[in-house]
Amino acid sequence: MLDLFYPLLRPLLFSMGADKAHDAMMSVLGAAPGTLGWLASIGTTPPPASRAREAFGVRLAGPIGLAAGLDKDGVAVPFWPKLGFGFIEIGTVTMHAQPGNPKPRMFRIVEDKALVNRAGFNNAGSAALATRLEALRSRGLWPEIPVGVNVGKSKITPLEEATADYVTSIERLVGLADYFTVNVSSPNTPGLRDLQGSEFLEELLGSSIEAAGDTAVLLKLAPDLSDEALAEAVEVAVRAGAGGVIATNTTITRDALSRDPNETGGMSGRPLWSLARQKIGVALRAADGRLPVVGVGGIHRVEQVEELLEAGCVAVQVYTALIFEGPGLISRLNRGLG
Repeated sequence: MLDLFYPLLRPLLFSMGADKAHDAMMSVLGAAPGTLGWLASIGTTPPPASRAREAFGVRLAGPIGLAAGLDKDGVAVPFWPKLGFGFIEIGTVTMHAQPGNPKPRMFRIVEDKALVNRAGFNNAGSAALATRLEALRSRGLWPEIPVGVNVGKSKITPLEEATADYVTSIERLVGLADYFTVNVSSPNTPGLRDLQGSEFLEELLGSSIEAAGDTAVLLKLAPDLSDEALAEAVEVAVRAGAGGVIATNTTITRDALSRDPNETGGMSGRPLWSLARQKIGVALRAADGRLPVVGVGGIHRVEQVEELLEAGCVAVQVYTALIFEGPGLISRLNRGLG
């Protein structure tokens, strides 16, 4: 059903700016996630049962997950599983509520099926998210698939106080999230990527893991790290006892685009695939089977999913491809995997 309706809806959405279209869709999904989820599930192919797997302390219903950034405040948690995802990740959430960067802050490069965004972790804050997730659990609306929470640093928090910022959010959400992801790789919060260095990362991961208790903490890394720095960050994650690594986030490079939009921010979508694939390989070699790696970046075809799974990734995540290919993409990928 989704494959039938999205081609009709897409021209309307693409006639709006990317920010306005995103806000409109999230408002609609947030208003009736259950009803819309039921409609979306008609004709949807669920994850193949043979592709279910255990990873970072949870059971993934399938290897295709929703990447963080689309549903920052968890307003549509009951909806996403109906598209066929095996797990979902909401956020990025921060200790303090914050509006993010001024709009416009999201830009389509339609010919490349790519996005450039500088959203800046706009969200209602981790306390508000905890209240929402608690209500979903108490009302019996929690999905049967895992829901991870991606945690970042508040813009107003100095780098030297970053650990306390992350820990506060995790403490507010522990027992509500199925796993956490420590995001130190967005290019849109000043200084955030400095936390990927081993001198910061050791303390940050150790404290976050302690605060999370029995809930796994993953580490999300940028594709713009050198191979050596990426491998070192993975090694820190192994030593700290992290539950896994997510590689990669958006890139500040523009080399793969057919045109430069002359907008600052992170680039995602099809042109990211080549760089992300190379960096995922670095992460897999550095992890060497000692912790699971989730691959993300430019994925839109089942052949790419299979390639990453065969290379050693435990799962993959998608986001930008949903915008250009439509929400029926996940069902199509599941059929290909099946």
